[in-house]
Amino acid sequence: MTDKEYSDFLIPNVSHDYLYYEDKYPKRDLKEGAMVTRFAPSPTGFVHMGSLYTSFSDLRFAKQTGGVCYLRIEDTDGKRTVSNGIEGILDDFKSLDISFDEDPIKGGLYAPYVQSERQDIYKAFAKKLIEENKAYPCFCTEDDLNEIRTLQEVSKDRIGYYGNYAKCRNLTREQVIEKVKNGEKYIIRLKSNGSFLNKIVLNDLIKGKIEMPENDLDIVIIKGDGLPTYHFAHAIDDHLMRTTHVFRGDEWVASYPIHEQLFKMLDFELPKYAHIAPITIKEGNTVRKLSKRKDKEAAISYYAKLGIPSEVINLYLATINNSNFEEWYSSNTDKTIDDFTFTFNKMPIGGSLFDIDKLMNISKIYFSRQSGEAIVEKLLPYLRTYDEEFYEIVNNNKEKLISILNIEKYIKRPRKDIASYSDVRKYTWYMFDELFNSDAYKEIEKKDYYDVEILNDYFSNYYDSNDSKDEWFEKIKLVAEKYGFAKEVKLYKENPDNYKGHVGDVCELIRVAITSLTTTPDLYEILKVLDNNSIKNRIMMFNKAL
Repeated sequence: MTDKEYSDFLIPNVSHDYLYYEDKYPKRDLKEGAMVTRFAPSPTGFVHMGSLYTSFSDLRFAKQTGGVCYLRIEDTDGKRTVSNGIEGILDDFKSLDISFDEDPIKGGLYAPYVQSERQDIYKAFAKKLIEENKAYPCFCTEDDLNEIRTLQEVSKDRIGYYGNYAKCRNLTREQVIEKVKNGEKYIIRLKSNGSFLNKIVLNDLIKGKIEMPENDLDIVIIKGDGLPTYHFAHAIDDHLMRTTHVFRGDEWVASYPIHEQLFKMLDFELPKYAHIAPITIKEGNTVRKLSKRKDKEAAISYYAKLGIPSEVINLYLATINNSNFEEWYSSNTDKTIDDFTFTFNKMPIGGSLFDIDKLMNISKIYFSRQSGEAIVEKLLPYLRTYDEEFYEIVNNNKEKLISILNIEKYIKRPRKDIASYSDVRKYTWYMFDELFNSDAYKEIEKKDYYDVEILNDYFSNYYDSNDSKDEWFEKIKLVAEKYGFAKEVKLYKENPDNYKGHVGDVCELIRVAITSLTTTPDLYEILKVLDNNSIKNRIMMFNKAL
């Protein structure tokens, strides 16, 4: 039996040999230095903050080098795959406006992008290894493996299938053929050419040089169900999809010796690796990895419900990814994340503590830089899903809300109250008559100078919506003086006993009567947005509340 006949016998019904796939998936036609990266999740649940952080790195470095970032679904572990897991991943990224250059829906020249659809490819390369005496069938049962483990524990040896413990490694072809014909089940293992006594070096783009023992385990490459293991499948896919840089969590550092050996034994060019430090969270006095099972902040749906824009999440991830981004973003108010150049030497080596307060502050800065028009455009789809009542109000009053949101927007220090789309209602509700009623005044602290006579006089005889801001304030000073208030705060402080209060108190009276709040954006701008009927009705309600 020739080498090829032997591999055909062990792995039958393979449509093409490995050379066919090498020709089918040629090197990409990209400029020098362009990175090809991949985000390769397993369909085991929703996209969480940790995986989003990895995909952020993949996308950013590929984009800034004029490269390609593709999405590959690694679903060869059926036990971990959940129902609709692939659709869930695609939907999560779509909800975040994150788009890959190639993915299972969009397709591409290196399709398919789902591993379970690439079984023939893996088998073709497994046959190559068998023909080159770099892989072999293993007939060990669970009992056999347990027996090996027990022997290793007793002799205090390393646990694993290697060296003299690899019982099937040296079976002759005749013995193998006989076992197969007898119906014995088998898997395919890599015939490791490594020694645990040898050292290899991982030149990690983030962590630097890491020395570790060479792999000598005869790892499984094709399982009993005919599907490849993660180690084997990812090596072949990274090669055929022409991946140049692999970004992954630093829990994979320990697997590097296996992966390096696989690439070398398959005659593949090894990609460059960047092992990313995890996002951590503080729990009491300890720090642990952010968990999609324990922490609500890990779920992307948490931010979607809050109304945190995907751009904000990207900005926050950028601050984690490169230590100099936050200062750059604060200093460059006219630029976007696309104008920043990310580098490996600014990426953290240790874990990055998740800070929800920082994320919300970044969101406030983001909203402060968005026009009212831009906010309303993206607010409406959010409200349609999460707040139907306010959606109807906003949809019928778009221009009004735009005017409200633009108050104190284009000044040296713009307002930073809104941190999410859910905040818009919280900070603007009082401007809409549909939401404003006499109940708004129930919580106000009534003060001696809350005098409706002052309000009626001011709005009947002084207020003019066409006045400039200076003219408007001068008239409030006149009213203040007329009713015994100091027209300047300074005058009041010099002789407080001579006045009922000062002009600021009169402004407060107007503000509370019109909004029910003591703190709002610019009062002059608020009054300009409200019509006379609204103002009149609110003064009447305020009077009754007193």
